[in-house]
Amino acid sequence: MKSEEIRQVFLNYFKSKNHEIVPSAPMVMKNDPTLMFTNAGMNQFKDLFLGNSPIKYNRIADTQKCLRVSGKHNDLEEVGVDTYHHTMFEMLGNWSFGDYFKEEAIDWAWDLLVNEFKINKENLYATVFEGDKKDGTNEDSEAYEQWKKYLPEDRILKCNKKDNFWEMGDTGPCGPSSEIHVDIRSDDEKKKVDGSTLVNVDHPHVIEIWNLVFIQYNRLSSGKLEPLPAKHVDTGMGFERLCMVLQNKKSNYDTDVFAPLINHVQNVSGKKFGQNEETDIAIRVMVDHIRAIAFSIADGQLPSNNKAGYVIRRILRRAVRYSYTYLDVKEPILFSMVPVLAKQMQNAFPELKAQEDLITKVIQEEESSFLKTLETGLKKFENYKEKEVKGEFAFELYDTYGFPIDLTQLIAKEKGKSVDMDAFHAEMKKQKDRSRKAAASDTGDWIEVNKGDESEFVGYNVLECEAKILKYRKVTVGKKDQFQIVLNKTPFYAESGGQVGDTGYLELGGTKIEIIDTQKENNLFIHFAKKVPGELNGNAKAVVNKNKRNHTIKNHSVTHLLHSALKKVLGDHVAQKGSLVNEHHTRFDFSHFEKVTDEQLTEIEKIVNSKIQENIAIDEQRSVPIDKAMAQGATALFGEKYGDNVRVIT
Repeated sequence: MKSEEIRQVFLNYFKSKNHEIVPSAPMVMKNDPTLMFTNAGMNQFKDLFLGNSPIKYNRIADTQKCLRVSGKHNDLEEVGVDTYHHTMFEMLGNWSFGDYFKEEAIDWAWDLLVNEFKINKENLYATVFEGDKKDGTNEDSEAYEQWKKYLPEDRILKCNKKDNFWEMGDTGPCGPSSEIHVDIRSDDEKKKVDGSTLVNVDHPHVIEIWNLVFIQYNRLSSGKLEPLPAKHVDTGMGFERLCMVLQNKKSNYDTDVFAPLINHVQNVSGKKFGQNEETDIAIRVMVDHIRAIAFSIADGQLPSNNKAGYVIRRILRRAVRYSYTYLDVKEPILFSMVPVLAKQMQNAFPELKAQEDLITKVIQEEESSFLKTLETGLKKFENYKEKEVKGEFAFELYDTYGFPIDLTQLIAKEKGKSVDMDAFHAEMKKQKDRSRKAAASDTGDWIEVNKGDESEFVGYNVLECEAKILKYRKVTVGKKDQFQIVLNKTPFYAESGGQVGDTGYLELGGTKIEIIDTQKENNLFIHFAKKVPGELNGNAKAVVNKNKRNHTIKNHSVTHLLHSALKKVLGDHVAQKGSLVNEHHTRFDFSHFEKVTDEQLTEIEKIVNSKIQENIAIDEQRSVPIDKAMAQGATALFGEKYGDNVRVIT
């Protein structure tokens, strides 16, 4: 079977078992602060397991794009070196939310593998949870008895908590799992060594193919397990490994999942796959990494210098270095693989074909940029004579030549050297400390004037109001003293969404105090002043600088018009990465893969100016539930934290 057919047989099988077939969630996580990337098939259903979202379908199946290059699931060092680890991979899965449980999950897994996919049942092993005294859990006899219908007992292995108990985190839903392993060794090898001794020991040809997780407990913060009121099934099968088994290959890279990409690299580089181990590793790295890079960009994550963007940049630069050193390719090459991948994946993941031009341009620009400094950095490495790579040198490669630290570690390892990571982290800390020192401030304790710990914002409706001072404190920035004042209610807009904080004045006891800025901290509106009134009790009059506010809100509206025009002219990938809006101008920060041309700037200006001339009436909705706002098509802006209810402007 070709890979495309394998994927479809899986989905069709579970559709016949009344599963709703849902699309893959993006590989780049947008709304989960605990994860940068989707690293397992269950990520998009997390809220269903936690009971935070209503269950729409009791049975679901899909193929999910996953990426494992950060956190505890980090396979990057193995990728390319072995034949079965990947950065990006597909996870085929079926789920039951409070519907079927162990019996059906095991029955269907066996039926699909043996009767539909025709895997030789003599090559299959199952593992079940042996129980754990500390948790007070028993052996999973239910799963064991179910497997006895299909397998002899010597091929049903009891395994410990590490291998056969799945947990979402330190607390929350969890349960025993049952893995299915397949032995694809030759008959001669099987006669010499019993396959059961090679299960779960990282043998490249005795591999886990499917994991059936039975979520039946809730882990409390005390560590204790309690039974869940509804039991769930969460399964995951590695698509690339399944293709290897069904296509009678000994490596994932020999399947038709990777063959078109490998052929392309051979043609462009002139190097043959399968003749030299160093060359083979480089080609495996490239065909693996291009998938991770392309899918991430398609999901809206451009390479950058922080967080998820930096992970993608690291992967890309790792691939560039392998092609440069081991394939002797000194020009950009990764970008030329994108059309091959997009064509191959167009039915399962049409987003690659739809954004083929953008993905190609972004990768080409990144490759060209890194190749300019790669050669210089590698020459410095060649001339480096120390036995250990000092942290200062590793930091210079990182800071000056754009070498991610894991790339430096990789090159050092190839030369039989280690990197002084403690010294490297010390250099990183020094750089961060220098940045912090430039903005250092000393903050005193709050002095309470009136009871109350909430400040109400009324500035959408009025620009002046009566208010009481709740508390104040002294702040020293550099050598200058300032005061921060909190009111029980305020018309002053605090800096947010790039818009600067309001200025104005407080009047109390006949004294006017200038307010030079307004910020928000822990839901408190903080007013900055050079002094505090002599009289602090009684009602204060809070007055916003009306002229400044009016000019500023016009420029804030322009920011949104500009964002829309940029998307129209440059593409949907344009996302706000930051902005500054004050009474004089607006500044809009965004990522793009090349310089914006003069013609494009003119077109953007024309669109924005024509929209301003239309004088469109504002449509404002207050306190809209965030789910409803998103369903209406509202744009949530980068870096903004939203509550359960939001203000929606059209």
